[in-house]
Amino acid sequence: MKRLPKILLVDDDLDFIEATRTVLESKPYQVVVAHEGDEGLKKAMTEKPDLILLDVIMPLKDGFTVAEQLKKDPQLNKIPVVMLTSFAQRKGESRVSQAQGMMLDAEDYIDKPVAPQELLSRIDALIRRAKT
Repeated sequence: MKRLPKILLVDDDLDFIEATRTVLESKPYQVVVAHEGDEGLKKAMTEKPDLILLDVIMPLKDGFTVAEQLKKDPQLNKIPVVMLTSFAQRKGESRVSQAQGMMLDAEDYIDKPVAPQELLSRIDALIRRAKT
């Protein structure tokens, strides 16, 4: 049996997690969820996902910090990371800047809300590119 590509979704917004999981599972993807940055790092280690969807604005450890740690880890640094953010709508709530996000080694950067088809096509392209 062929293994489904595994996506790790790291976000603290439960409604967003459920909606995104539904979209992802409409395709042949297995979805693993973490609700904050440290949990995301642990699950990246244990689950070895094919792609990580990572929210930027989270309590405790923000997505930029998590992405930086992922890219420094030789076991995890080949996993494509897609930064997800509602940053454009929430400028006053965050200490992080979009420029900071662009300096990261994230493979993509998507503003929330994102159309399901757009999200799926970008994920599909990254997973296919990672396999080559």
